[in-house]
Amino acid sequence: MRKNAILKRKLRKNIKKARKMADLSQEELAFKIKVSRAYIGYIEQGRNTPSLETLGKIAKALNIKISKLLN
Repeated sequence: MRKNAILKRKLRKNIKKARKMADLSQEELAFKIKVSRAYIGYIEQGRNTPSLETLGKIAKALNIKISKLLN
C-alpha cells in the first residue's frame, strides 16, 4: 500500500477516534470548525482529505495536537 494511502487511513481513523473521545458528534465538530457535517463524514470515510488549515482547526476543536492525528 502506498504511504499516502496509509497516512490517509490513519488520519481518518484518528480523527474519528479523537472526536468520539471528546464526546462530539460529527455535527458538533463541524459546527465548531465551521464546515458541513457531510464534510466531516467524508473525511472520516476517507473520501476527502482536509487541508492543513482544516486539520489544524479539527485538532484545536478536539484539544489535541496535529501530530497525534497523523500518528
